Amino acid sequence: MLTVHSVTAHIGQREIFADLSFSLNAGEILGVVGPNGSGKSTLLSILTGERQPASGSVSLAPGKRIGYLRQGFADRPDGTLADLVDVPTGGLATSQVRVDRATASLGAVGDPEALTRYDEAIRAFEDLGGYEAADHLIATMARLAVGPDALGRGWETPLAQLSGGQKTRAGLAALLASRPDLLLLDEPTNHLDTDAAEAVERLVLSQTGAAIIVSHDRAFLDRVATDVLALDDLGSGWTLSAGGYSDLLAARAAEAAEQASAWRRQQDMIDRVEADIRAVAGRAARVEGETQHDYVRGRMKKVARLAVVRERRLERLLDSEERIEKPRQRWGLSVELPPAPPGGQEVAVATDLSVSLGGRPILRDMSFHIRAGDRVALLGANGSGKTTLLRTLLGEIAPTSGSVRLGASIVPGLFSQEQDGIDPDRTVLDHVRLAAPISESDARTYLHRFLFSAEAPLRRAADLSYGERARLALALLILQGANFLVLDEPLNHLDIDSREQFEAALAGFDGTTLMVLHDRRAIERLATRRLLLRDGRLTEESP
Repeated sequence: MLTVHSVTAHIGQREIFADLSFSLNAGEILGVVGPNGSGKSTLLSILTGERQPASGSVSLAPGKRIGYLRQGFADRPDGTLADLVDVPTGGLATSQVRVDRATASLGAVGDPEALTRYDEAIRAFEDLGGYEAADHLIATMARLAVGPDALGRGWETPLAQLSGGQKTRAGLAALLASRPDLLLLDEPTNHLDTDAAEAVERLVLSQTGAAIIVSHDRAFLDRVATDVLALDDLGSGWTLSAGGYSDLLAARAAEAAEQASAWRRQQDMIDRVEADIRAVAGRAARVEGETQHDYVRGRMKKVARLAVVRERRLERLLDSEERIEKPRQRWGLSVELPPAPPGGQEVAVATDLSVSLGGRPILRDMSFHIRAGDRVALLGANGSGKTTLLRTLLGEIAPTSGSVRLGASIVPGLFSQEQDGIDPDRTVLDHVRLAAPISESDARTYLHRFLFSAEAPLRRAADLSYGERARLALALLILQGANFLVLDEPLNHLDIDSREQFEAALAGFDGTTLMVLHDRRAIERLATRRLLLRDGRLTEESP
């Protein structure tokens, strides 16, 4: 279905991958992983034809159609549900709305144009597949719990009323309902709760076509991928591995161990040869200098020449392709949470807490107690009120009834899902220097731990990628000196290596953590308690 042959791509003057080749057939699902900036989204844009490679070719079988879900497509704050699903369906939802309105106006008195409008609307609707296509779209959306009727106002539901996860599911369902032959999905499980991510897995696996999925969701890749393409930001390399992400890790570990062993063996050989050359050359020079015997001197000169020949052979080996490269150390996210300031044993207490927004109940009569040292995972479906609970806990939203309070000496630090503490017009460097009274040199050193080097600290936040903004938000959070971390989906947009490094830092943090998490691996690794928010009520689950 798809053939990629010797494709090389650049961003500016930097080569991000070279001579990339693979093929994909119906029923195959290729997962794509790699650090932020390694070219994953660039690859998808090349496959769609939006971007041209520096060299190489991409060939899609005749008659085959691509469906593309971009990263961040659901970030649009305005418009309606129809506007969101119209993009992959060619305007199907809006067309149905027009038919419904034209049908309603047929009985109006004194409107001679009503029949003409109805005829035009129904013909346009049928050109898009009509009621059969609309029913299939609604059924697919319902499988992801975002059917129009379930969201309150049908196709007219404002996007401002939907969570990021609900918008992501609606857009993905619309794309799947359009029945593309090749799915290109860029971070499809970002913002999705566990149930929704598993529903997406089932939908993707039910497709008869092929798919290429950029994802940092390790569990998702293990469940759906038939192969994994790993892009490398160190030297534009890439690796294609059969199986899921865990299979890739196993293959990488075996390859790294073999390379390290082979490199050590070669280094030992080089050390022995160099030592032997030095010993032979030194002995020949010493004997030649100590004797006046012409025959012996001639023999020693010949020995010395042989040592020079061996030295040149060794130099050619070191310059040749036979030399085994030393295993490279990756420059990765370096997150080290400082010791938490002292605080009381009571961190947060809620009693009979209820919150309503716009007259709609969100949280109902909930009571909970978070103690020092707890690592609490707050779970629940998209739109269930998790972010509302966090903001109520921090005093940003007033309770409708009941109470919530933080304990004595508790210093909270919030990582917002929307990253609304970041000013798009300020530079990365400005953000850090405003957050802490440090010099520019110290600020640059600090930012280097979060993969901002060279000129990157001088870039405006508005020009950063999703992953870069997430790293900046983490850097600012750590500068706050909090002993109670309140994290709203902190792993979104972080690559897998960065996720694992951040998870390791959280696991070693000696304060208290309340986290909204949907990453199943992270929940298993980090949570000592799990609180489930469902239908406005909070219950504790067994870890």
